[in-house]
Parts: sequence; structure tokens; C-alpha cells
Amino acid sequence: MDALKFKELDRFLTELDCEVVHDEPLSKHTNFMIGGPARRFVTVYNYEPLSGVIRELSRLELPYLVLGRGSNLLIGDKGFPGVAVMLEGVYNSAASNRLENGDSIISSGAGVSLNAACAYAKDEGLTGLEFAWGIPGSVGGAVYMNAGAYGGEMKDIIKRVWYMDTEGRLLDCSGEDLGFGYRHSAFMDGGKIITRAEFKLSPGDKVEIKAKMDELMARRLEKQPYDMLSAGSTFKRPKTGYAAALIEQCGLKGRRVGGAQVSEKHAGFIVNTGGATCRDVLELMDIVRETVLKETGIELEPEVRVIGEN
Repeated sequence: MDALKFKELDRFLTELDCEVVHDEPLSKHTNFMIGGPARRFVTVYNYEPLSGVIRELSRLELPYLVLGRGSNLLIGDKGFPGVAVMLEGVYNSAASNRLENGDSIISSGAGVSLNAACAYAKDEGLTGLEFAWGIPGSVGGAVYMNAGAYGGEMKDIIKRVWYMDTEGRLLDCSGEDLGFGYRHSAFMDGGKIITRAEFKLSPGDKVEIKAKMDELMARRLEKQPYDMLSAGSTFKRPKTGYAAALIEQCGLKGRRVGGAQVSEKHAGFIVNTGGATCRDVLELMDIVRETVLKETGIELEPEVRVIGEN
């Protein structure tokens, strides 16, 4: 049955302005560089073809995964049994800004890298995004998971978000309506696709903004394994203490399973030392969670998104 559905999908996709690859390894599209293939890998460049793709996938009841920059994803070794959708073109359009009621509003496509948006804000003399400098991933991914660091979160600066629903309609909503919580947004609860976001920032001094960004990047480089493959912080911050401190306290720093290792530099990261599989990472995550729970009574919750089959 699935084979027939994919044949129908292929016929439909030939008529759209998008690119299609069969059995594309998703390891090529994630920071972890782990994961098997997607049955179809579709690159979409504009709103109209994206709407058509989403409507057709919904009609055929085929699962789909929207990829940004793959910074927070762990893909199963057998891959994803459906369709991976990559947003390009208009979604990667350069940020722009305007004044509205005295506030400085930056508008950015969902596919724009978060670092590019931060750099744009700095160059325009706008403050409020400094905390995000150095966070890997796209604007859309950052909104999706309410990314944050050093006391700032996306929820603090999001004004409005445009998204496409499962029927291919382009809609928008204010930041207040997105149910932001710690590493959570309403987008996690359904199949909606973020296409664009607006940030509400404030005028600032370019020199001071750059100095803050440089300071935060230096802290990241000093403490985090930036030179190794990972999906960022592996576990969310628990209600008591910090995940990295708890993991280190339990003597797990440097612990390995296959090619996966609890970073020797920052215990909050699991890194791919070379050739790690999804199974390696999941087994190591289980060891970490079970050990920390047993020794401290605190249960760690994964921050990395695990997608696909093993």
C-alpha cells in the first residue's frame, strides 16, 4: 500500500517546482551526522509548492518531517519511513526590519540560520538577540523548540509567526498564542510548518552588541565541544540542578558506547566521535538517565528529538 502511495506522490511531485531524491541519507542533513534514509527527500522553494506538497502528503496519509539545519535531531539508523521536506528559497531569504510603534521588528524566513539573524540584528544596531549567537540551527527550529541560552529565550522576542497547516493554508499568530514553555512551543503538538518569524528588538549600540556576542561565543567555545559532532544539549535542564553537573557527579563524563561518548569537555553533550549509530547514542542516553536517577533521584528528560526507526 505504501509503495502505491509513494508512486502517486512521485507523479504529483513531477508537476511542482521542487526537487525530489529517493532514499536520501538523513545523516547528510543533521549536525550529528547519524541516521538512515528518508523514502523521499523533497526540497521546496516557495509557498505554493509547499502548500501542494503538504496537502498531498495529508491526503495520502504519509508521514513527513520538516528539516531546518538538523541541529537538534537524532535520526534512527533505519531512517525515516516517510518524506523529509527541506525549505529553501524564500524561506532562506535575508532578514529585513521596520519600525512599528517604536519597536524595531526583524522579519526572517524560517530557513535562515539563527546566527545569520543575530549578525543582521547586530549590523542594524538592534539588541535582544545576542543570547542566540552561537546556537546552531535555523530560525524556524529555534521557534519550534523555544531555543534559549544565557538567560534569554525565543519567547522573549517573538512577535509573530507565519506557518502552514496540514491543509496547506498559510496562517499566522502572535507570540503570545504559541504556548511557549521551557524548550516547548505549540508547534510541537501538531503538523504545522513554520515559514517565517518576526522578532521584536530594541535599538542598541553596535559596539556593545558585538562585545556581548563575542563574550557569549567565547564562553561557548571554552565550555562546549564545538569541534565535535553533536545535537547540542542532550538533556533538558531538570527542576533541580543542571544536567551536566549531575552527569559529571555520577562519574559519567567520557563514558562511551560504540562511537558515542559523553563529552569530556561538557557532560551535557553526547558527541559522535566517529561512526556512532543512533543505537549507540540511545543506549548511552539510557545509561546516563538510569544512572542519574539511581544515584540522585532526578530524572533527566531528553532535549534532542529522536526521529525515525532503529
